[in-house]
Amino acid sequence: MYFPIAEIHANPYIIFFTAFVVSFFTSMGGISGAFLLLPFQMSFLGYTSPSVSATNHVFNIIAIPSGVYRYIKEKRMLWPLAKAIVIGTLPGVFIGAWVRIEYLPDPKNFKVFAGLVLLYIGWKLLKDIIGNRKTKEKGIAIEGAGFHSLAVMDSSFNKVSFTFGGKLYAYAQLPIYIICFLVGIIGGIYGIGGGSIIAPILVTIIGLPVHVIAGAALLGTFVTSVSGVIFYQFLAGLYPEVAVSPDWMLGALFGSGGFLGMYLGARAQKFVKAVYIKGILAFCILFIALKYISAFFI
Repeated sequence: MYFPIAEIHANPYIIFFTAFVVSFFTSMGGISGAFLLLPFQMSFLGYTSPSVSATNHVFNIIAIPSGVYRYIKEKRMLWPLAKAIVIGTLPGVFIGAWVRIEYLPDPKNFKVFAGLVLLYIGWKLLKDIIGNRKTKEKGIAIEGAGFHSLAVMDSSFNKVSFTFGGKLYAYAQLPIYIICFLVGIIGGIYGIGGGSIIAPILVTIIGLPVHVIAGAALLGTFVTSVSGVIFYQFLAGLYPEVAVSPDWMLGALFGSGGFLGMYLGARAQKFVKAVYIKGILAFCILFIALKYISAFFI
């Protein structure tokens, strides 16, 4: 099958299945899977123009709603956190999209940038798994929809507190907004909406349970990806000499596989221990990161 905007030939069944498998596992941790589909497109499919980032946003738009729906239905959507992620990352995504086109059109430079971002995320996840911070949350699985109910106790501009699994959690809002803004810039460059990077940060740095932040991170990624696609379409008129617009047909095919995978992944998440979710993510992220960084120097 030929995709004219991406200028590649690819088997649609491989594209669908890859998106399905990746999204099934990554959606458990609040990550859409776009961060792994990007190197798949660049290295395996040979899709290296700047429009690959916009195509990744299209995947997020189509795939994420099914996962968000499951988390809302199971009452594990932390709405104050989702709001903070959207407000914080949205301006950064616009900045990142411009930086991607203006300063990172060379695929080689873009790959090493992507590798460094992935290496940081993977290192934080791995440190959280094997480090000394051994909490009860790392070793549990949610057994049934009502076993670990989520309840927001307080939500203001300064602070949010909630209970989950009989334990009280609290975090300050301002650091979340600042981190999300910076992550939004990186996410805009990388084409993953920002939420895919903030999810591991919320778990490893802020200390929130992975079973709670997943829905909010996915919802934030969805909203910023919609804005990202619109902005890339706008930039396409300003940079006619560069392939900027997304390949809608390729993005829709990836998204259809991701839609099914993300729904099933979000549904299965409550039966999977947090340490296993983090382990899968850390392995995938570090593998791709080291591959990209090493390729830059060879």
